[in-house]
Amino acid sequence: MLEQEGYDVMGAAFEVYNTMGAGFLEEVYQQSLEIELRHRGIPFEAQKELALYYKVDRLNKKYVADLVVFGSMILELKALVCLAPEHIAQIINYLKASRLSVGYVINFGAPGKLEWKRVIYTGAERDKT
Repeated sequence: MLEQEGYDVMGAAFEVYNTMGAGFLEEVYQQSLEIELRHRGIPFEAQKELALYYKVDRLNKKYVADLVVFGSMILELKALVCLAPEHIAQIINYLKASRLSVGYVINFGAPGKLEWKRVIYTGAERDKT
């Protein structure tokens, strides 16, 4: 499910991390990744609003995803010492809200390495919610 697209996006993320290293604010990585995606011809929408629903009724509250790439994958960017379970929960909620199936949490703040987690949200999980 979107394997090649995921490789392409993570290649861009690794390039940003290898160039910038750790220690910057999330916004710096957001702008840098947007530039790298643009250079690689990867389509994206930055700060994409995601509508939320209760049953069929649209809520006033919206989520804002850092990036939606290829029109079908959500990227949530972090600049933290390490990822925590609530960051994975956040991307799952974004996937539920958007009705998309693939998301990545990418953490540029971990010293010495790019930390990331791919999350697949399947139809079976949708049926349980």
